[in-house]
Amino acid sequence: MHSKLDIRCAEPDRRHVTQLPRCEWAANADPLYREYHDVEWGVPSHDDAHLFEMLILEGAQAGLSWSTILRKREGYRAAFAGFDIEAIARFGPTEIEALLANPAIVRNRAKIEAAILNARAALALHDEFPTLDAYLWGFVGGTPIQNRWRTLAEMAAETPESRAMAQDLKRRAFKFVGPTTCYAFMQATGLVNDHVVDCYRYREVAALALPS
Repeated sequence: MHSKLDIRCAEPDRRHVTQLPRCEWAANADPLYREYHDVEWGVPSHDDAHLFEMLILEGAQAGLSWSTILRKREGYRAAFAGFDIEAIARFGPTEIEALLANPAIVRNRAKIEAAILNARAALALHDEFPTLDAYLWGFVGGTPIQNRWRTLAEMAAETPESRAMAQDLKRRAFKFVGPTTCYAFMQATGLVNDHVVDCYRYREVAALALPS
């Protein structure tokens, strides 16, 4: 994980304990999927590189399973300069062709070109915002939304906040950022806590939103 990612309440020794109450989608998942749920999903992130990474990976998932993306994550980090936004923004035709030949990532031209365009769009945000973090967290007023779902079925695929984010990102020339993708991004990076209340991570993640 990124060194700046706040996982203060994660307890790695519990990641392999299958009997802990978890969100339904991670309860019987493979170890990689379960680790993602237990350590990262829903934890508030304020690191620009990590936020950009998740924005790109959520877009790359379109039409695929999240487990596929998780298995290619290290490949993405290597191929996309550790998700250094400035470095990706400089990618040109040579880099695109190399990425299209790279089996460690999803070799989809539209998604690859979108990642580069999104890096350039992210840099353009600096004309109005000090960081990508400041821009993205503005859609929730800087504080994580704390939901209290009891089942996965209660959750919506998109929300007013994710629709507003998608609309504004598209206005700023970002690609693969529909409202459903934006909501998945918000869940992943802790803009919203969507662990179900019976999941052992619910209260741990909620505690991260409290003043230190």
